[in-house]
Amino acid sequence: MSLKAILFDLDGTLLNTLEDLADAMNRILRQRGFPTHSLDAYRYFVGNGSWMLVKRALPESRRGQEEVDYCLEAFLNDYGEKWMIKTRPYEGVPAMLDGLVERGLKIAILSNKKDEITKKSVSRLLSSWTFDAVMGQCDGVPVKPDPTAALQIVAQFQMSPAEFIYVGDSAVDMKTAVTAGMFSVGALWGFRTAEELLAGGAKVLINKPTDLLDVVLNMEHGEGSRCR
Repeated sequence: MSLKAILFDLDGTLLNTLEDLADAMNRILRQRGFPTHSLDAYRYFVGNGSWMLVKRALPESRRGQEEVDYCLEAFLNDYGEKWMIKTRPYEGVPAMLDGLVERGLKIAILSNKKDEITKKSVSRLLSSWTFDAVMGQCDGVPVKPDPTAALQIVAQFQMSPAEFIYVGDSAVDMKTAVTAGMFSVGALWGFRTAEELLAGGAKVLINKPTDLLDVVLNMEHGEGSRCR
């Protein structure tokens, strides 16, 4: 079946959001009198949605429902105001997106970030490209790696999952791709390691965004399963 669409994760794949996320959460932790964390620690706190980020950042003894919910609201308010201080597209993302659009492929985004801030991030920092779908975490829809949201985008496009490449930087993304029946591509410039991506089911690893154009070309010639 021919390749027709690329589905992207957002944080760690198209946008480097880690510093703004870490700064926002650390501000909340300081306000509550809790220890803060290093930037590298946040590489492993993010990826499963805001609620899980907050829970992982809190001290183990303070991870009850009430504390997590309180800090989640505070985090979302803080991050909602200060999300774009340091966040920028990764180098090579513009050229990659240009190349995909030139090939006539549909492009879409699926994030575990709240839907409102996902759409705001894309409209502010990726406005030069028209994405055929942009979806963040919505009430009533399970977060990745559950494939429900990914398959909703497939249905919206009236395509088969086999016609999609899914690009992400974590095992969460690779498991989403595998479960949804998409071709999984791991982004090594993001937040996690090659080992995690391969363990999660990545079929191809790429070192920089423009390498995706080579993967597309290889798939068009029937060579897409080769690891890079």
